[in-house]
Amino acid sequence: MNDAGDSTAPLVEVDVLMDAGPWATLAEAEALVVRAVNAACAGALTEYEIDLAGAEMAVKLTDDATIRALNRDWRGKDYATNVLSFPTPEVARAGGDPHLGDVAIAYETLAREAEAEGKPLADHLAHLVVHGTLHLLGYDHEGADEAEEMEAMERRVLATLAIADPYAETEPVHP
Repeated sequence: MNDAGDSTAPLVEVDVLMDAGPWATLAEAEALVVRAVNAACAGALTEYEIDLAGAEMAVKLTDDATIRALNRDWRGKDYATNVLSFPTPEVARAGGDPHLGDVAIAYETLAREAEAEGKPLADHLAHLVVHGTLHLLGYDHEGADEAEEMEAMERRVLATLAIADPYAETEPVHP
């Protein structure tokens, strides 16, 4: 739990579930996920009043096959994607459930995108973790205004992690 006088205490407890395989090649993955989640939560707290007391979430570092199945089963889209977020329903949060939700990230898609965009794998992982966490906190990118707000928050959060603007050389992500 976060003690108001302790700036090093995490805002959110993060359970990192790592599938065997290529994730083992990224030794710092678990620590990076925890840092990125807490940076996203700290960033969101600067904009909104969010109750994170006792909050927890899970991040599953998995593969394309698993994320494809999740995407198909939960979103009706039969393809692998880079990140999926599963927020805990508002009614459960209002009822006191401290679980913010779950995020899943696919290694192969992450690695392919990082290589294609010339980004360090760890930086792209941090970006996807921040993106997924912001979804759990209520951010979205369904409309142009929402997308701009979410991307701006991602930029601010990633800057606190000393990660370059992921949108600097690309067009903003709009639906």
